[in-house]
Amino acid sequence: MREARYAWVVVWAAFFSLAVIFGVSYSFAAFFEAFAGQFNAQRADVSLVFGLCGLVYFVLGAGAGMLADRFGPRVVCCTGMLFIVGGLALSSLAHAMWVIYAAYGVGVGIGIALVYTPAIACVQPWFTQRRGLAAGVASAGIGAGTVVVPLLATAAIEQWQWRDALRAMALGVLLVGLCATVLLRRAPVAGGVVGTTPAAGADAGTPDVGQRAGSTLAETLRDRRFWWLYAAVALASPSMFIPFAHASAAARDLGIGDARSVGLVGLIGVGSLVGRFAIGAMADRIGRLLTLTLMQASAGLSYLLWGAAGGYTALAVFALWFGLSYGGIVSLLPAICMDLFGPRAVSGIIGTLYTGAALGNLLGPVLAGAVFDRLGSYATTIAACVLLSALATLASARLARFGGPRY
Repeated sequence: MREARYAWVVVWAAFFSLAVIFGVSYSFAAFFEAFAGQFNAQRADVSLVFGLCGLVYFVLGAGAGMLADRFGPRVVCCTGMLFIVGGLALSSLAHAMWVIYAAYGVGVGIGIALVYTPAIACVQPWFTQRRGLAAGVASAGIGAGTVVVPLLATAAIEQWQWRDALRAMALGVLLVGLCATVLLRRAPVAGGVVGTTPAAGADAGTPDVGQRAGSTLAETLRDRRFWWLYAAVALASPSMFIPFAHASAAARDLGIGDARSVGLVGLIGVGSLVGRFAIGAMADRIGRLLTLTLMQASAGLSYLLWGAAGGYTALAVFALWFGLSYGGIVSLLPAICMDLFGPRAVSGIIGTLYTGAALGNLLGPVLAGAVFDRLGSYATTIAACVLLSALATLASARLARFGGPRY
């Protein structure tokens, strides 16, 4: 059995699309101090930009998925890239913090929503035999963007100041992002594969997606497996996003320079890249749901190292460890949705699942900033993240019980 030739073009198009949008999202760490200084804002106020952006793209993800199911990923994702370009350009003209909220928080958030779910969901129907590998490669774009773009943003700020750095980023999105999203395409037949032989290995025993229509979104919402998965995502979401907003600030509090502080976000990206491949390979051996449970536990344990960190080395190890866990979790979710519910409404299902992360993405970074502004420490935030990760681990374990041994 072989996948259609264009399948891997779609994978790499999704890779670069995700690298661009999450590179922009996580470059927020590079602009944190610039926004705080320019607008005389506290950490909670600045963190709201990142939280608002995440809230928007997770809440709108389900709608974006449905639009992609109707109109195709190319049109929807290209529109999203244009929203990001506009949001960055308007942010560069900001004269007050509310403009950053509207342009970066809402405008860029809408753009990411229109790209994220359609891009990652359109990969799955092209594959049966190597679905896990394809999902890992595509989602590795998130890690690659997290490594590269924040460092480029930091260098641009040092060279040109933050306004011109935002304009340069907008130009990069226009050039790289649009070129990538133009290549996205629906699978030409159900499953997007040539042939109808069931997959081997970890997917053996699962009917070919070309033979199984799968669940509608309405049917999925009546399935208790979806709600256990949703609970796991919702509980984990605050701890998944706090490091992207606050790890660099925590490093600066220890007297670490700007480049190395922002570089922690890059190290999260490095760990994430490794996680998407290494954890994907582990999932092929022991099952995706068990692997998800282990990664939820690993993410929580990594916070203990942050809590004990007294210098750059410990923070760097935390960033790599957390990134490995985060990357594994994110890469597993689309494949789990495809395993459990099939390709019929996969974009809408994945988008609906991601709404579970919306509130945590907003409240996690903002509350972490507010607690720091009040107490001068991240200790309370770290303890809360360990607890939430433990609850997410229990929800994932419950799902593994219902999901069946083949997953």
